[in-house]
Amino acid sequence: MPVYAAMNVKPNTFVAAQAWVQGAWAQDVLLTVADDGTWSQVQPQATPAQQAGATRLNDPVLPGLVNAHSHAFQRAIAGLTERRSANANASDDFWSWRDRMYSAALRISPEQLEAIATQLYTELLAGGFTQVCEFQYLHHAPSGQAFANPAEMSLALVRAAQHTGMGLTLLPTLYMRSGFAATDLREDQRRFASTPEQIIRIAEEVQRYTLGNSRINVGLALHSLRAVSPTALADMATYAKQAALPVHIHIAEQTQEVDDCLSHTGQRPIEWLLSHVEVDARWNLVHATHTTAAELSDVQRSSASIVICPATEANLGDGVFDLPGYAAIGGYWSLGTDSHVTRNWSEELRLLEYSQRLTQRKRNVSAQVWGYESTAAALFEGALHGGVQASGQALGGIAVGQRADFVAINRQAPALLGVPDADVLDAYVFSSPAASVAQVFVAGKSVVIDHATASRFTSVMHALWHGNPSAE
Repeated sequence: MPVYAAMNVKPNTFVAAQAWVQGAWAQDVLLTVADDGTWSQVQPQATPAQQAGATRLNDPVLPGLVNAHSHAFQRAIAGLTERRSANANASDDFWSWRDRMYSAALRISPEQLEAIATQLYTELLAGGFTQVCEFQYLHHAPSGQAFANPAEMSLALVRAAQHTGMGLTLLPTLYMRSGFAATDLREDQRRFASTPEQIIRIAEEVQRYTLGNSRINVGLALHSLRAVSPTALADMATYAKQAALPVHIHIAEQTQEVDDCLSHTGQRPIEWLLSHVEVDARWNLVHATHTTAAELSDVQRSSASIVICPATEANLGDGVFDLPGYAAIGGYWSLGTDSHVTRNWSEELRLLEYSQRLTQRKRNVSAQVWGYESTAAALFEGALHGGVQASGQALGGIAVGQRADFVAINRQAPALLGVPDADVLDAYVFSSPAASVAQVFVAGKSVVIDHATASRFTSVMHALWHGNPSAE
């Protein structure tokens, strides 16, 4: 926390030499945090008299971003799935990766999950994220036996968030079957088994456990259309609407998923969802990589948002989201790191833009389709505002009434040396390696990055993978 050296210092008041306000850089911005952790004052061009007593922030200040899609336990396999199968005839795609991912899912204890998530959240804070939406479907013990407290694994994530200072939207996830034609789960999916009643119970337990903590809230998630029955999906949607909770669902990530949905329902996944469920602004459709123009138009009309996870979608070979088509109709979207092969939003936004450049064979695609001068500004603003919908939290930027989450980026980092003030955000996103985050604040409180978490994480990694480094 800041050390105040004079009696006239104003607590919870800052002045940023340069801050991102209403989609642009502003200078000498006076920032005051209310007792509830929200912004009560945001005043650019503050006079020297107005700045007196405020804590000076000399590095550029950006709002904290929401990480709209996370599977924390998958941090334990980052870098461990990059070897091809010993079987020369085996395919190497999303489905083979999933089998490797299950090898981690079937091992991790609640204590290990807490250590993994603590390390992950430390890294995400250092990468500029201040809220994470946890798509949590590891519900049972490795044997498949239910814990005495059904929320055991979810509470491990809550404790990690509390320890690090990370904001958390916990999304207990319904997972009932292994595919459209199945009635049950595979043996290697035994930890995921759940019913709507159990998921609701977990959400309510987390709400009780975190009562009074404004940084932690809950929503609900459905793993995918293939993993839940239509009746259960309808029950969950009804409860979420009554409780005003955000809803997340994986959808149309893989072409096989689309083909299977067509085969069993006669409709594509998004087409089926929008025609069977009252989808609205609380809904967040994760990936939506394989869509038609008509589906994207229908998503936009429903006010639902799409969660894009560029690094994971690239790592898994999912495909490239139709960003120009979606942007042209004013669709909402947010950003997630999903499997955590990266943990920095600047890397995710860079890859999102570069994937479009590679497929479109054009430059500054995002700036063009959203009508911005700056490509980084177009991307950052989209992710910022979509994060509100994903998290159900007031995290729409540095503005009165929004939660006072912000980061200061190191102006002396090589990527920013000599860069004009107007170009700092572009350089932060597109000059690699990105500048480091110098300070992090969540709900107006300074968050100290605890690098000691690495030792505990390393011990967990040794316990999980000793003698099995490639996670096969």
